[in-house]
Amino acid sequence: MKTYKAVIFDLDGTLVNSIEDLADAMNVVLEKRNYPAYNYETYKTFVGSGVKSLVIKSLPESNPSEREVNACLENMMEIYSTCCTNKTNPYEDVLELLEQLKSKNIKLSVLSNKEDALTKKVVAALLPNYLNPVLGLKEETLKKPNPKVALQICKTLNVKPEDVIFVGDSSADILVAKKANMLAVGVSWGFRDQQELIENGADHILNKPLDLIHIL
Repeated sequence: MKTYKAVIFDLDGTLVNSIEDLADAMNVVLEKRNYPAYNYETYKTFVGSGVKSLVIKSLPESNPSEREVNACLENMMEIYSTCCTNKTNPYEDVLELLEQLKSKNIKLSVLSNKEDALTKKVVAALLPNYLNPVLGLKEETLKKPNPKVALQICKTLNVKPEDVIFVGDSSADILVAKKANMLAVGVSWGFRDQQELIENGADHILNKPLDLIHIL
């Protein structure tokens, strides 16, 4: 049976439920400009490709100007950085999963499309002492499904990509796993539906965090 040496996790929608903090921050930006705000369910369809993408999807025009996007993005980042752990919590059994994986000497890392400093802030606050390296988005061209950073994590951890499981809740996570030659594992409790994960080629779908132990 195949043995895996490392797991790389997506963050939002996989390890933590952050949708309310993201939505609350973006709605403040929209309301300041007298734009329509959205509910949490709608925001689940907006997230996954970084904050800039979230801003563009939230703005009312179908093709907002770069200036408008950048102004809203800056505003959103300011607000979100102050509230990013207000309502955000690990999903049930995530801490138990990390504890079990750690006890098996599995190397654990995070790769998120959330901005790098905020990714580190959320993990340090809610999931300390389990995950290293913790990497978020530093430049737009490197966001998932670009496999470059995922492959860098393998080098840092000194593991081969084929010995790594990538766990996430969106097509970007499944595709980055495929491109990096990792086992692609989707989660059913995240911000996207299972159909998106299956259509993009997920090797497994987890219904509960601890189900990952069976794959190992």
